Amino acid sequence: MSGAEKSVENHVFEADVARLLHMMVHSVYSDKDVFLRELISNAADACEKLRYEAIGRPELLSEDPSARITLTLDEENGRVVIEDNGIGMSRNDLVEALGTIARSGTRAFMDMVEAAKGKDGAQLIGQFGVGFYSAFMVADRVDVVSRLAGADEAWTWSSDGKGSYTVSQVDLADAPKRGTRVTLHLLEDARTYASRWTVERIVKEQSGHVPVPIDLVEKPGGEASRITDGSALWTRSKSEISKEEYADFYRGISGQYDEPALTVHFRAEGRHEYTALAFVPGSQPFDLFDPDRKGRMKLYVKRVFITDDADLLPRYLRFVRGLVDTADLPLNVSREMIQESPILAAIRKGLTSRVLTSIEKLADNEPETFATLWETFGSVLKEGIYEDYERRSQLLALARFRTTTSEEATRSLADYVKNMKEGQGAIYYLTGGSLAQLKASPQLEGFRARGIEVLLLSDPVDSFWVTSAPDFDGKSLKSITQGAAELADIKKLDGEESKPGDTPPTIANFLAFAKATLGDAVSDVRASDRLTESAVCLVAPEHGPDRQLEKILQGAGRLDSAAKPILEINPDHALVRSIADSGKDEDFRKDAVLLLLDQARVLDGDKPTDPRAFSDRLARIVERALKG
Repeated sequence: MSGAEKSVENHVFEADVARLLHMMVHSVYSDKDVFLRELISNAADACEKLRYEAIGRPELLSEDPSARITLTLDEENGRVVIEDNGIGMSRNDLVEALGTIARSGTRAFMDMVEAAKGKDGAQLIGQFGVGFYSAFMVADRVDVVSRLAGADEAWTWSSDGKGSYTVSQVDLADAPKRGTRVTLHLLEDARTYASRWTVERIVKEQSGHVPVPIDLVEKPGGEASRITDGSALWTRSKSEISKEEYADFYRGISGQYDEPALTVHFRAEGRHEYTALAFVPGSQPFDLFDPDRKGRMKLYVKRVFITDDADLLPRYLRFVRGLVDTADLPLNVSREMIQESPILAAIRKGLTSRVLTSIEKLADNEPETFATLWETFGSVLKEGIYEDYERRSQLLALARFRTTTSEEATRSLADYVKNMKEGQGAIYYLTGGSLAQLKASPQLEGFRARGIEVLLLSDPVDSFWVTSAPDFDGKSLKSITQGAAELADIKKLDGEESKPGDTPPTIANFLAFAKATLGDAVSDVRASDRLTESAVCLVAPEHGPDRQLEKILQGAGRLDSAAKPILEINPDHALVRSIADSGKDEDFRKDAVLLLLDQARVLDGDKPTDPRAFSDRLARIVERALKG
């Protein structure tokens, strides 16, 4: 080996390499597991490049035509070896590819990739990109031995990643017959990466569908076992894939154990080509309501996993699990460039449309399955009505709601519009915290008396999307807790007609007295045509947020002061008539009016603003009643 020792070349990394290495290890990659993905990606690229070169030079494949990647573990000595039988590298390739971080990631490299894309059948990125250096996150030394296909010499590259590297020629007996062998000498706190369980998990999760089979050797000299076969489920025709295969793949990619409620598998062709395989889960993922509302779709480039943090679907479809595989992006594209890519924007638009269209078809063809899907994810899908102006009408048509007439079932807005009453000009809704609270709301009484259907909206997002949906099928949406009820022109179910303006003088005087008594506590006091059973209720002014949205905004600190509510009084209620007709003194009437306001607050889900004053007034009223 003395001749080999004499041929050792010492090199210093190009300027700023230490800083770039530091950035690579500590900034670009936050997850150390990624090193294995990157090295497998590089190995797969080398195999793909050989496949392309062998089209013109079939002798390069010699007696070993089948591409493969072999991972050999040495847990005892803390080593991991990643070997491929791809194109391999010459001495100059090693120096150029591994000695220069800057060139690997610069515009020149990207231009080369773009130029290569134009070649028929080419899937070339280059043997090593900047991802190779992620190996130094887990290793204190990396050795690379490579033999270029068709060459009669082999070379080794070695470095600790701290500023220099060596290159030397090695005996052919110590090198692969063709391709590259990367040996990682693991850091003490990274020795778990030499265990079969860890490596197999990472490979199946992140590299299970690279276009090259991967074998695993558990210890040096052991038998190789195949852990991935180099095929990708999503590249197969839908007619060739069974429901069970889809379900198994879904469970693997989602980490869930249920059955998918909907599978969307398609290949887009045209300006941008990509394959998508997406699943709507059968149950809610545990992170569905995480504050960041991030999706969990994976992005692959040429069957190599890139990231599960790409913005592939809008946030209101974050429950969808699956992947997109495209050849239109370079493998070593940065995460930042992915997010800003116009290619990704086009993919996002196409994927979103296909997912929503598939959900629409499910609603038409399998209403019971869709009903379960909506029950599970409807509250999230409704975020899109608020956020996605382009698809607002589509989402509104897709939405389902519980109403005052639907019992436990749900109904579409199209169903609602078909059953609107003669003279009804709006789609009425009521928002609140729970269905039970909504069904007990006094504001419903006048609508129920006329058989007018009201949407019961109990999801927090409901208070927001209704403000962004001005109409459906030409009908506006109107809160029954805001503004005038406009019910006078609609007959009651018992045939009794409303008599607007027919307010007895005693009631009119009482309304004026109540308004003067309450002063700034309310913006108005008026007779109600929406109350038939309760004495009072509160409603919001015509303009601004309705009662529920106002509460949500105040609770979130986004509304400094609420608008003064309107107190509506039922002029036909026995209690109201008794107070109005009573000859009691003014103090009694004031107490009665203030108690009516507190009663309205309680019916609205609030508390009296001054509990002590409320208690004192109630005691005085009861005491007077007992005295006769």
